[in-house]
Formats: sequence, C-alpha cells, structure tokens
Amino acid sequence: MRCLGLVPLVWSARLIARLPQRAILALGAGLSWVLTPLLSSRRRTARRNIALCFPELAPAQQHALLRANLRATVTGALELLRAWYAPSQALRGLVRIEGLERLQSVLVEGRGVLLFTGHFTHTELAVRLLSEALGRPVRTVIRRHNRACLEQVFEQARARVFGPTLAKKDVRGLLRTLQAGEPVVYSADQNFTYQNAFVPFFGVPAATLTTTPELVRRAQAQMLPFWFHRAEDGCYHLRIDAPWTDWQNAAPEDAAAIYMHRLEAVVREHPEQYLWVHRRFKTRPDGQAPVY
Repeated sequence: MRCLGLVPLVWSARLIARLPQRAILALGAGLSWVLTPLLSSRRRTARRNIALCFPELAPAQQHALLRANLRATVTGALELLRAWYAPSQALRGLVRIEGLERLQSVLVEGRGVLLFTGHFTHTELAVRLLSEALGRPVRTVIRRHNRACLEQVFEQARARVFGPTLAKKDVRGLLRTLQAGEPVVYSADQNFTYQNAFVPFFGVPAATLTTTPELVRRAQAQMLPFWFHRAEDGCYHLRIDAPWTDWQNAAPEDAAAIYMHRLEAVVREHPEQYLWVHRRFKTRPDGQAPVY
C-alpha cells in the first residue's frame, strides 16, 4: 500500500516516454537550466572530475563542458524513462548500429556475451535500443535502490524490457546468466574498493575492478566492447567492436589498465555524455590526499 503514492509518477513517466525525440531533448535542456542550481553536490563532483581529467582546457572551456555534461545528465533521466516505458514504435528510426553481426554470431553459437562498456548518461536507453535490434532482451547489472518502493518500481520497469536484472555484487548470478548463453551489459568503471588496482584514467590513478577477465573465462563467454553516443541529430549510434586480444589473458592489473585506456579514448570523442557526476576518484592510493 505504501507504494501506491508512486502510481501517478509512473503514469507520468509513461507519458513522457512517448514524447517525440525532439521534445525529449528540449525538455531535458529546459529542466537542466532549472535543476542545475539545485544539484550542488553533483555539480561540484562533475566540475572536479573535469578539472582533473581535462587540465589542458582553459577554465571557460571546462565550464562549457560542465554545462553540457549537466544538461546531458538531466536529459539522461528522461532517456531512462524512454528505456523503461517507451513503446517500440516510439524508438524506431532513432538508432544506427555498427557491428551487430559480431554479437549475433557469438549468440548463435550458444555462448554468453559480456558487452563491456562504461557509465554514460544514456546507458539504459542504449541497451534498450540494442535489445530491440537484437530481438531479445539484453540483461543488465545494476545497483539496488535502498528504498524498497522505488526498487520495486525500477525492477518492474527494467524486467519488462531487459529481463530480471542482476545485482552489482551477484557474481554467481552473472556467471549463470553468461553460461546460459545470454548477452549482458557490464561496466567496471566506477570507484571500486575491493578486488581493485589503481590504473590511469585521464592520467589520474583510478581504483578499477580487476576480476572481469577471470569472470569471462569462468563463464566460457565472449567479451565484446559496446560503445554508444547520442549524435547531434538526436539519433543514437551504437558500436560493437571486436574483442580485445590483449585483454583476455592479461594480468589483472594490466587488463584493468587496457580497459581504462580504451574507455578514455571513447569518452574523449563525446566527453559531455560521460557520467562525470560520479566520484570516480574517491578511493586514493596510500599517501594521496582526497580529491573531493
């Protein structure tokens, strides 16, 4: 009964998800202008991350990137609603995919696929678009919400389009899903306090998970890099690359460094669409001062 108060919000979300793409982007831009002053903590984090990662930019350029990133972040909340609630016909014509055949060929063999990516402002919409193109759900790994009612709403929305979600620390569940021949989108680019190594990300030591290659080996799955961005025309470009031959059998720390290096190259293409509001550099090497 306590969750009934969320019903009007869910219906509002369903209506927003049906808006044309141009309206979604315009609404996101307008909301970012209103909400940015209220997002003081997130704004500080993004500003600090941009200063750390783009020291070559002049202050005015860093500020412009910050503004663009906050606009993309707020718009990303609307894109999340589209991922969860938009009917398939509302998404037609919004995506271009390169390398889909790589994913299809592995799945036809009955092997699972770990679609290795990063945290961008519209990740779940990219996964929804990939699921639509593939004709089957692409599973997701998420962090559970602390509020039970919200988690119930979120899980119902995600399960409808992605299938049951996998909890961030549910390694056994992830293994079983990959061993069952399913595709799973997976990111390891947030601040990890366990099974980690400090490797460079934009020249800054970043605590990064080191166990992903071992996970893929244990599942006898295939890793495929999965990248995406929203183009200026409002369409989403998705790209599935060939597997990294130097990553699979690398030492754990080396594999983490390869991942961060390749992710950085992708982020530099569209830096405003990365999730800079996350405290990526919260955990520091021994002896280093906090950066936030």
